[in-house]
Amino acid sequence: MARQARLVAIVIVVTMAIWIGAQVAGAKLGLEARYVFLFDFAALGAFVWAFVVTYQIWRKRRNNEG
Repeated sequence: MARQARLVAIVIVVTMAIWIGAQVAGAKLGLEARYVFLFDFAALGAFVWAFVVTYQIWRKRRNNEG
């Protein structure tokens, strides 16, 4: 469970860094909105994955306690 939790934390941090970088780069380079939205959707997918795994960790921990 600890390894999964670390993986989730790393995915969240890296996703935020890449997403913010993509937003800044998109504004500076003048990328079309559709390309910037691709980064938004990729980040959203990573966050949904992180939420699902976090929920699974929470359920495992809850079942192990009681």
